[in-house]
Amino acid sequence: MTIRVLVVDDQAMVRAGFAALLGAQHDIDVVGQASDGAEAVDLAAALLPDVVLMDVRMPVMNGLEAAREILGGQDPGHGAPTTHVLMLTTFDADDYVYDALRLGASGFLLKDALADELVAAVRIVAAGEALLAPSVTKRLIEQFAKSQPRSVPCADRLVGLTEREREVMVLVGRGLSNQEIAAELYIAEQTAKTHVSKILTKLSLRDRVQAVVLAYDTGLVEPAG
Repeated sequence: MTIRVLVVDDQAMVRAGFAALLGAQHDIDVVGQASDGAEAVDLAAALLPDVVLMDVRMPVMNGLEAAREILGGQDPGHGAPTTHVLMLTTFDADDYVYDALRLGASGFLLKDALADELVAAVRIVAAGEALLAPSVTKRLIEQFAKSQPRSVPCADRLVGLTEREREVMVLVGRGLSNQEIAAELYIAEQTAKTHVSKILTKLSLRDRVQAVVLAYDTGLVEPAG
């Protein structure tokens, strides 16, 4: 299945470079390009891309505001088509990233990432997974979790989960992949994937990034250190 991508960056050369790289892949189609967040919101609504590759810092409307508009109108967990947002940032400790994760962005990538890392990131996000593999992402999520007050008791948000689903949720919160969860719990990888899918549906979460943030927010997983 072809992955439909919208590339958003205010620098024309950067935008064109990303579009050329992604467009050269057999399974990726760059359906549009935008130079600011406002244009991105309009194009996302018109084109319904699978992935929006979104720069954080832009004029007119920044990437965070655009992500809020794009993700805010979606209804995760109810079978509706989903546009995933992958944030691009120059700094690995950009405060915008924290807010983007809470809004439902599927992860972020540094602008100086290697070409194959960018392509792999788009494919991961398009598949409904979260870009959690890079150690810097895990570190930022932990920093984000420690900096946010916990206002929602664990029981209120996770009460609908079974005991097994709570076990899986803990492992998702620790950044484990489906394969690693399967090994940890001595179950089949497909079974682990099914548990994760049910958790996301029950909690109306878009992807694993939101699950990780919720695991920290509710105290199900404690930040390291």
